[in-house]
Amino acid sequence: MLVRASLKFLLEGFAGLNVVGEANDGHDTLKMVGELGPDVVVMDISMPGLNGLEAARAITKDHPAARIVMLSMHSDETHVLQALRAGASAYVLKESAPAELEAAIRAVARGESFLSPAISRHVIGDYLKRVPPEPGSPDLLTPRQREILRLIAEGKTSKHIARLLGTSVKTIESHRASLMERLDIHEVAGLVRYAIRHGLVSVEK
Repeated sequence: MLVRASLKFLLEGFAGLNVVGEANDGHDTLKMVGELGPDVVVMDISMPGLNGLEAARAITKDHPAARIVMLSMHSDETHVLQALRAGASAYVLKESAPAELEAAIRAVARGESFLSPAISRHVIGDYLKRVPPEPGSPDLLTPRQREILRLIAEGKTSKHIARLLGTSVKTIESHRASLMERLDIHEVAGLVRYAIRHGLVSVEK
């Protein structure tokens, strides 16, 4: 109860975000998503009644327009990949700074995905050991697209990349969409795997 109240207080402090409801458990979450139709659902991976993974699967199936931000204390590969497979668009560690949660919410609201930078390289590095290489070559990309791909793989948001490159968020998102289409990779985790496999970014910290 106290944790949920603290989270609500935090979310209400983010400019332009409106908290339309809060749920007690997994079953209550499903009911409220159906009744309120939120754009983004922020929930704990561990909930009573129905855990976050099962709730995410049900929301993804019945309310595909709702984007899910999963909060968790677990940074291991198993929990992260299970959450993504269940339909979560973002995975944020509870120990993360508030700005990271805000970035995750805004990213998924734009149709993007988000992984806490603290876990993305570790998780993807382990995952690479069990997946085949993606087709294609970085030579298919323009120098600017390769640069943006590297920054995405490093966990930076579109807003951060735009600031680094001195351009607009809209331009960065256009480049992101183009490189996804060119590589036929349509989620951030896949872009990170591609960047690591082709040496555009290292898995080392």
